[in-house]
This record gives sequence, C-alpha cells and structure tokens, in this order.
Amino acid sequence: MCSHLIVCSQIYVVIDPPLLLPQQEWFNAEIRKLDVENSYFPLFVSQDRLEKEKDHVEGFAPEVAWVTKSGDGDLNKPIAVRPTSETIMYPAFSDWIKSHRDLPLKLNQWSNVVRWEFKDPTPFLRTREFLWQEGHTAHESHADADVMVMQALDLYRQVYEDLLAIPVIPGYKTEKEKFAGGHQTTTVEAYIPMSGRAIQGATSHNLGQNFGKMFDITYQDAEGKSQIAWQTSWGLTTRTLGVMIMVHGDDTGLVLPPRIAPLQAVIVPIVSKKMTMADVTPHCKEILQSLLDVGIRAKFDDRDTYNPGWKYNHWEQKGVPVRIEVGPRDIEAKQARMVVRSTGDKTDHATADLAQVVKDRLAFIQTDMLEKARAVRDSHLVRVTEWKDFVPEIEKHNLVLTPWCGGEHQDWEEWVKEKSREESLAARGEEGEDERTATSVAAKTLCIPFKQPDLPEGTKCFASGLPAKCWVLWGRSY
Repeated sequence: MCSHLIVCSQIYVVIDPPLLLPQQEWFNAEIRKLDVENSYFPLFVSQDRLEKEKDHVEGFAPEVAWVTKSGDGDLNKPIAVRPTSETIMYPAFSDWIKSHRDLPLKLNQWSNVVRWEFKDPTPFLRTREFLWQEGHTAHESHADADVMVMQALDLYRQVYEDLLAIPVIPGYKTEKEKFAGGHQTTTVEAYIPMSGRAIQGATSHNLGQNFGKMFDITYQDAEGKSQIAWQTSWGLTTRTLGVMIMVHGDDTGLVLPPRIAPLQAVIVPIVSKKMTMADVTPHCKEILQSLLDVGIRAKFDDRDTYNPGWKYNHWEQKGVPVRIEVGPRDIEAKQARMVVRSTGDKTDHATADLAQVVKDRLAFIQTDMLEKARAVRDSHLVRVTEWKDFVPEIEKHNLVLTPWCGGEHQDWEEWVKEKSREESLAARGEEGEDERTATSVAAKTLCIPFKQPDLPEGTKCFASGLPAKCWVLWGRSY
C-alpha cells in the first residue's frame, strides 16, 4: 500500500503510509507462513470477462465504474475498473492449473479497487476507491478451502485485536449477506461506540466451485479424473484505519495503539532563555539512543520554531503513545517525565531506567486499549428473544443477539430490516431517511457468531415465530 490518496467524489483523503506499513509487513510475514505468494494483476477487466459469472456481476453491477473513451475516441467495448479481481485472476488460474500437483495455488495482491455505489462516501469507511489486499486460492477439496478461509479470517482477527487493539466478533454471514457468487462468507465484525454502529472489519469467502465452473479451472486428480478446483478469496482494506480512529480517537485527535504507531515515543525538550536547545540536546539525545537501543520507534523534536506547548498539542493530535518531557529540573535530577497519550498519566523516571520503563508501558498500553474497547463493546451487546424488545435495544446503540430461523427464510431478514427502520423512524418522530446518507437506522444481520450461546429446545425465532436454528447478531451498520 504505497498510495497517498483515496479519491472520494470531490474529497481527497490523505493516507499516511507509515500507518499502513505495520499492518502490511505483519500480514505479509504471516501469509508467507501459509505458502501464500504475492502477485499483481491488471487494473482493468473486459466486459466479457466481468459478465461471465452471472451472480458475481449482478452483485457488483451498481458499483462498477466503466471506461468508455480513449483520448477523443469511443472504445468499441467498455472496460471495467476492477471492483474486485476474481474475473481478472481466474482466467490465469485456468491456464496454470492442470494437475493436482499444481494445487494448492495461493496468491495475494496489494492493490486498489473502485466501487461507484453511492452519492456521499464516508472517508476511510466507504470510499469509491480504496486500497486492500486480496487473497485468492485454489484447492483440491472443500475441506482444504475451508481451512484456508479460517486461517485468513483468524489473521484478520489478529490484525484488529493484536495490532489495532479492537475487539471483533468472528462469524458466518447469512445467505442474504454473503459474497455474490460465493458458497459461504465469514467475517469479523467491530463496534463503533460513538455511533453505536457495527462495521464489517474483513471477510474471507469459501467460493465453492462456482467460479471454477465458469472459468474452467479444472485439473486431473491422482487417478486421472477431471475435477473442478475449490476456491477462496479474502480481503482487508484501509477501512481498518477508519475503524481504529473511531474506536480509539478522542476530541484531541488520534490515539494510536503502540504496535502500529509509526512513532511510539517523542522527546520534547522544555527550553527557555536559561536552558537553551543546545543545553538540553545532549541529555535528550542520550535518552533517544537508549530508546532506539531497545527497539522503540522514537524521535527527538529539536525544532526551535515551536514552543513546548505547541509540540505537546501537535504530537497528541498525531496520537503518539508516549511523550517524554525534559526540562531543567529533569536534567539536574537525571530523569524525564513520561506522559501517556491514551490515559493522560504523568510519571517521572530516572534516565537510566527510562528505556525499559517506556518499553513496558507501551506493552501495557496496547493491552489496556484492547481491554477497554472490549469492555465498552460488551456493555452494548445484549440478547433479545421477542420482537417487542428488539428496536428499543437497537435505539440504545446496542448490538442485539437473537434466535433465528435460518438461511432459507431470507424474506424474514428483509422484514426485520424494513420493520426496524419503520419503528425507529416512528420512535424518533421522523417521516423518512435522507437518501444521500450511506448509513441507515434499519437493523441488519451482522453475522452468525462462531461462538453460539446455548439454544434451548423449542426456542422460537424472534421475528417469524418459526423454530430457531441459531443465534444471529444484528445491529445498525456502516
């Protein structure tokens, strides 16, 4: 991910590449352990190829951006800008896969895609162009493909929880919400406290054999019989940055988890006429070197054009986890003051011990941010078994777990969406929703969580009254 800009209609959102690199570097190392290779495929896809898989193109039809001109002339056939890359990559899979010895084939690419789907984009969360990684694999069996799906999804869970300090709920998407043309979709769902909305963090799909049939991805098995490959696809986008900002940020600015912060500690000298920058620099550089020696990403802010207060505000807005202040008294006492961005805690420490203290505190901050975010999320996670309680809980900015009648009853899923919109608008005294917004007051299914509570025999679906087969998580979503 090296692009600096995401284009959102007339909005240009500046992306700071260092915020993305820790995720990318970590993810690349992890997928290599799974024998996944990085690759790159074209940006454009022909109309014939895009439309080859009927369900797939219908799922993306409203979002596809088409190139119709070249210079002053019209193209004979329009060319699509990729909304995703199945129809670009799978003709190559068909050429490369001939024998069971060619499987599994596991590829990943870091790229940008375009989805022209709405009037008013939301920076980071729903943008017409965004950066992502997309993995595509082919396997001999459904079971092998399923293993890959779950391995990828668990990497996404780790990105959110271990790097971004954001708790997520892994689960299956319902039939109505699954990936267009796929067999089964898994997801990790996050919660945004400020808005009370859920957001799809990342998805991993078992595509089944549908694309294999469409693109003739066949091979000879060990007995010489022709078989269709089983495939997966999985993706993580720059949406992660938006989720991180909304979960952890405050009125002052960013609050970055230490593991992904480009700068983990900044040293700010307190200078005056009596204590000049030249006087304080040796002490600050000594501290800086001690931090670098233990692997902390640190910086000494020796700019003499700004006063200490301005620098405090600057680095707080940037979300740097730890600020180290060094003034005349600190030099005399051979110490420094440590200020933690996420809590505001201020403590003084001897210079000789400071590096280890900061290293330990960074580890604590990472864990503490996750635990606090999980506590907030869990306080907004409720169970409901009757319809009468559903919309009131949604109105409280909650995620709601309900008993559900199953995937073959998709009409009831749409009923819940429309009925919850109607009752929410009535409760607010509003006649309708603004069509320009990308969000809605309607509740929708988020996932069927992997971790299912006990479902007593005879439990009824909260909406249809039919026998319940599982628990489903609902909420308002971005």
